[in-house]
Amino acid sequence: MKKMISHMTFIVQDLEKATLFFEKIFGAKEVYSSGINTFSIAQEKFFLMNDLWIAIMQGDSLPTKTYNHIAFKIEESEYDDYLEKINSLGLEIKEGRPRVAGEASSIYFYDFDNHLFELHTGTLEERLSRYQA
Repeated sequence: MKKMISHMTFIVQDLEKATLFFEKIFGAKEVYSSGINTFSIAQEKFFLMNDLWIAIMQGDSLPTKTYNHIAFKIEESEYDDYLEKINSLGLEIKEGRPRVAGEASSIYFYDFDNHLFELHTGTLEERLSRYQA
């Protein structure tokens, strides 16, 4: 099996708020909206983030917040810009876990439906190198 993600789907209560979230935070481009049609299980929208296909489907928000999350790589120089975008939407920022020096920086934040996202400035190689030191 190829080790490649086809797409990610998030269940959201409000398609328009979720659209704002993905467009404002990630610069996602909407490429499809079902409108009132439902070819799947609910009304949905599709976005592209670079080559990554993101789907949002209307439904109930997650009932609780957890540490389950998806992390996206950002550059250290983009950290403050992303923090400003997140704050401009009034999103909840979760305090990050303690880090050792050299492990890079992260911003953890919840979307409007309790999904946790992380923006991380490091790489796996950098983390493993630091842990082995």
